[in-house]
This record gives sequence, C-alpha cells and structure tokens, in this order.
Amino acid sequence: MQPLIRAASLRGFDALVTELGGDPGRLLERFDIAADVLEHDDGLLSITAHDRMLDAAAAELHCPDLGLRLAERQDLTILGPVARAVRTSATATEALDAAARFLFVHSPVLTIGVDDDPWGRRGVVALTYRKEVSESPYSPQAVELGLGVFYRVAVQLLGRSTGLRSVEIPHGPLSPVNRYLDFFSADVKFDRPVAALCVDARVLDSAFETADEEIRRAAVEHLAGAYSDPADSIATQIRRIVSESLPGSIPSLSEVSRTLHLHPRTLQRRLVVVGTSFGQIVDDLRRDRAHRYITTTDLSFTQIADLVGFAEQATLSHAVRRWFGVSPRRLRHQARLSR
Repeated sequence: MQPLIRAASLRGFDALVTELGGDPGRLLERFDIAADVLEHDDGLLSITAHDRMLDAAAAELHCPDLGLRLAERQDLTILGPVARAVRTSATATEALDAAARFLFVHSPVLTIGVDDDPWGRRGVVALTYRKEVSESPYSPQAVELGLGVFYRVAVQLLGRSTGLRSVEIPHGPLSPVNRYLDFFSADVKFDRPVAALCVDARVLDSAFETADEEIRRAAVEHLAGAYSDPADSIATQIRRIVSESLPGSIPSLSEVSRTLHLHPRTLQRRLVVVGTSFGQIVDDLRRDRAHRYITTTDLSFTQIADLVGFAEQATLSHAVRRWFGVSPRRLRHQARLSR
C-alpha cells in the first residue's frame, strides 16, 4: 500500500502550471493522478507520484523554483483538520506539538520536530522537516515546497518576527541563491543532512493571538478520535520489517508473522482488509528503493539489485521495465536530463 498525501498539497498547481505554459491535465495523467482527486483538499494521492510530478514539471517547464512558487500559493489551511489545532494553540511550542502529533493526517511519511541547532549556536533550535525516504523517494521540489510552506505558516502565525536565523536544505541550489534569500529572508545553507528552519529558541514561547483553549481541545479530541496513525497499521509495520532487512534477503511471510506474533493466515486476512498483500508491500518497497537508487546515485545496477533484494541484475531489469516501462539505464538517463 503506497503512502499517500492529501490533495491540498497541490493547491494552486493547476493555475501555476497553466501560467508557465504547461498542461496540468497531461501531467496528472502521466503520473496516474486522477484529476477529480484535486477537486477536494481531502482527496488522497500517492506521495511518490505527487513528488515525481513536481520534479518533472519543474524540469519540463524550465521552472527550477516551482516548489517555492507553489508554496507561495499555500498557507496553514492546507493541513485541513490539523490547522485548527495549530492555529488555536497558546504558543508556538504547543502548535508544533499538535502539528507533529497529527501531521500523519496530511501524509504519514512527513514529520516535523525540534532538534538542536546543527551549528551549535547558543539559543538556537532547528525546526526539522523530514520525509521518510524508505517509504518514498527523495524529491528536491517537494522538499522545497514543504519547507516553503513551513516557513509561510510560521510567518502567518508569528508575523515577520519568526526569529529565523538560517535555512537548511538537503540538496544543492536548484535556483539562483538570491531566489532562496528573497523567499526566506535569511541565510540559506545547502547540501545539509536535514531540511530545517533554524530559529531563536525564545520564539517557541511566543503567544498566538488566535489562541483558544476550548476550540484547541475540541480539535485535538476530534483528531485523536477520527484518525488513527498509519504508523501503527499492519501494512506499515510489515514495510518497516522488510525495509530493515535490506540489503539482504527479503523475509518470508512466515518470518514476518513470527516477528509480529501473528499466525500467517491472520496476517494475510488483515492485509486483505486494508486492500493490499504481503507480495504487494514487498513489490512497492522494491520499486520505490530502486527508483531512488537509479535516479539519485551512480551505483551500478548489480549493486542496486542487491540493495533491493534481487539475486541478479536481470531480475532488476525485468522489474524496472514492469514498474516504469523503461530499462534501468533509460530511467537513469531520463532523471539526469530532468535535473
């Protein structure tokens, strides 16, 4: 079962692509995203398809700052039911706690958190933004979109007094550096381990004018009662177990069942209920990892075959053709042309 993201993440995409001279409908069709899914913010689509489409659109429309441009069209409301709990929090710390706890409602593979400042600056903390790449491949445009929205939400809630000291981006600049400086109004550092907004720690105690404890409590109770964290789902647990076995041999259904203390038939029945199977989970995991290794590294195809649990390169080649309709070599070539 592929990880999903709410359609609100593409709010403004149609208009932006049209303004850039592109055809949003054709892009959606190419990445198997149903156009009607975008009619409502709560529609769900594959986050891998979402991210690959952003990267492809940026390359084909010669718009390297597409993620940032899309972020400029979005705000806190893209988080849907989570937005109310965030907006009515008393302080920035309380808002971050609510967002971190319930961000899975927007997408289960995205997380935010508070870490130590990577530069060791006194009185500075890093507000991190992560995507679980074992679940879905890394996407530069999607990271810039997410980090851009994170910053805009901070401005929306705190005004320009965000205490932003610097911005950490895990890849090199896609656009001229001045574009990033104009967007974030702060120093931007590239090729960093984790995407983050580094801010003065005192900002976390900032009070919100929109605070309303009664509404916040009701919003949190609704979220806790209406949504269950996919991280606890049986499919996610299996994907994690299989992921941890790589590189190496893929564990069998029986082996995974023993790890989860379930009978194999019970495990299979639970997977049927959520619309997937053990074989589909393994295939999806291999596909996502293979795509990431082929398109973002220079590893040999023999090495990649081993990393995704295939005994031979030929098996990888057959699988890549089934997944993407091209050979591994062609897939890598296409990725390089789009950079």
